Amino acid sequence: MDYQDALVEEIREATARLLAEDIGPGDITARLIPAEQRARARVITREACVLCGMAWVDEVFRRLDATVALHWHAADGDRLEAGQTFLELEGSARSLLTGERPALNLLQTLSATATRTRHYVDLIADTGVRLLDTRKTLPGLRLAQKYAVTCGGGHNHRIGLYDAFLIKENHITACGGIAAAVKEARSIARDLSVEVEVETFAELDQALAAGADVVMLDNFSLADMREAVRRTAGRATLEASGNVDESTLRAIAETGVDCISSGALTKDLKAIDLSMRLVD
Repeated sequence: MDYQDALVEEIREATARLLAEDIGPGDITARLIPAEQRARARVITREACVLCGMAWVDEVFRRLDATVALHWHAADGDRLEAGQTFLELEGSARSLLTGERPALNLLQTLSATATRTRHYVDLIADTGVRLLDTRKTLPGLRLAQKYAVTCGGGHNHRIGLYDAFLIKENHITACGGIAAAVKEARSIARDLSVEVEVETFAELDQALAAGADVVMLDNFSLADMREAVRRTAGRATLEASGNVDESTLRAIAETGVDCISSGALTKDLKAIDLSMRLVD
């Protein structure tokens, strides 16, 4: 299964779970409304953000009531201003109100990921450094948040434990050293990227000698990052990691590393404030 097929499947599974946990045996409050009553609604954002999650919202209402019509006025990756109406819906009043919270829960979370990513990307826009996500994602929303990162202008690191090697301290210890770990990785899957996390210059030299494709500089100081760039001289891609936030991001990018990874893109989030209201 390729990435796009897996993403489609995750959308289906995530929306099914959200509807099941919210509706259970039935939406009893929606039963206050006559079954034949129709309504229109609009969704606005109360704060500036980057939109992400259209396919998830579409799937929520497709599963709930395929007769609900959704009219989007923006696309994933678009910047929205506070107060902007970006979605209008029409259909069964019961369906609109039942689907409201599952749809907004997904939309506010994925838009938060895209918004945080775009903010970070803007901070280093002129440096040529790529911003990467990590595996520190919300449980069950791995591909969704990876997609949201791309909507914000960021790049995906490995998707999981299966599509690239990342040899960390404990792997190095268990394998008997960096050279042995890299050699074994090449024997297992020569077509996959091999990345080694290093904490010292000695480990950097070993990773380069072993032929690592990517070297992750774990919690290096700014001065040490610059020295690592000089020593590496283009022999491997250098990734900076650790203590990355909006106050440190720019300085790290200016050391000359190729990319910066940050778990904050997907785990340290404040949901975007969205609101759906029925209209006359």
